[in-house]
Amino acid sequence: MTKISLIWVCLLAAGTAHAAEPLRLHPQNPHYFLFRGKPAVLVASTEHYGAVLNLDFDFRAYLDELKSHGLNLTRTFSGVYCEAPGNFNIKNNTLAPLDGRFASPWARSDEPGYAGGGNKFDLKRWDESYFERLKEFISQAGQRGVVVELVLFCPFYEESMWARSPLNTVNNVNEIGKVVRTDVYALKNDALTGVQTELVEKLARELNDFDNLYYEICNEPYFGGVTLAWQARIAATLVEAEKKLSVRHLIAQNIANGSQKIERPDENVSIFNFHYATPPDAVAANFDLNRPIGDDETGFRGSDDVTYRSEGWEFLLAGGAVYDNLDYSFTTEQESGAARPDAPGGGGRVLREQLGVLKRFVESFDLVMMRPDRSVLTGLPDKVSAQVLANPGKEYALYLRGGASVEFALRLPAGKYRLEWLHPSSGKTEGQRQLTAGTEPVRLIAPAYNEDIALAIRRVTSDER
Repeated sequence: MTKISLIWVCLLAAGTAHAAEPLRLHPQNPHYFLFRGKPAVLVASTEHYGAVLNLDFDFRAYLDELKSHGLNLTRTFSGVYCEAPGNFNIKNNTLAPLDGRFASPWARSDEPGYAGGGNKFDLKRWDESYFERLKEFISQAGQRGVVVELVLFCPFYEESMWARSPLNTVNNVNEIGKVVRTDVYALKNDALTGVQTELVEKLARELNDFDNLYYEICNEPYFGGVTLAWQARIAATLVEAEKKLSVRHLIAQNIANGSQKIERPDENVSIFNFHYATPPDAVAANFDLNRPIGDDETGFRGSDDVTYRSEGWEFLLAGGAVYDNLDYSFTTEQESGAARPDAPGGGGRVLREQLGVLKRFVESFDLVMMRPDRSVLTGLPDKVSAQVLANPGKEYALYLRGGASVEFALRLPAGKYRLEWLHPSSGKTEGQRQLTAGTEPVRLIAPAYNEDIALAIRRVTSDER
């Protein structure tokens, strides 16, 4: 290849990346996403957010594993926060790099003394090798159809975590961050806030061309003194930085564990995330905001696959748009996710296969027309819970949990429909059958199942009769 040809190839490649439209809200139904021209939900079972900041983690093998199951999301922390070995009783924690193996946005100084091994940080200089690693991670994810949720900040739950942050004055040479850990994200220290906003601006510049990216302001800001005013400042900083660039990315805000009604949504925020959102009350409580609602962290409920599989099914069939299980089978020694989880949570290949079934099931419907609607069900036993997405008179997606078989009735507009039962644990179907709906509810008996079952109902067109 001649030098001139090579230049043209590089220019064309740059133009293609620049022209790619980033993940955005679907213009016809902003409860869901539009990604690379198709309606989308984001579903995954992902490592503990250390893929970039932990230099011992081979993220290519990890991303290959997500792709192999059709999963399309990963969540990663920016390198402002890391954990110490043993935090939260997590063994082989990817978010707790070994001494000297922590990558952060800031360059190391010549002065020894960082608590996690090696030299202290210089908050006035960037570590360009970190940004190259971050960009390579997002690029490799994009090649596999995986969207990256980049979490900018995280509160310091314990002193052991604050002790390892570059923002702590003991870990940098700039005499910045001489505050208690609960004041780090509270607009109480101008120098500290300045470092934080400079980082946001730097990330906006470095990552602007990626289409498979959105930002989360702060992981679990309801812990550790993080204020709403500070969160608003970070979101506004990101928006202002991207105004000078070609692309604007979506911004997510983590609202609560479980559920909470959002009373005053930030106009700069497009995605509202919850953790451990089971039952999926957060979706119904905030559905009128016309924004995607996410359940982007799970765990602390044992290691059984059904626990996290059912949480994902219930959340998405309630109208949610994001589900991410915290998967402890990914370690620096088993980046392909073959380790046995040794932490307060689950994960593993079987669960990832099951979540792939969930994603394919949801996206097999005309998402832009679907809305949660349990009114089509009647006569369901108390022991069985149900979630329904509906495009009335055309398509219905049902998820039932509990019992081993169940009889109930459906209220459907008159017409002929095709039914297909699916077992979420295996992905196997029971075959198709037809029913005719009239003025009265139609009785159905589900096939025998173990723990849960799903049902797809689609109106039969004249060509299919």
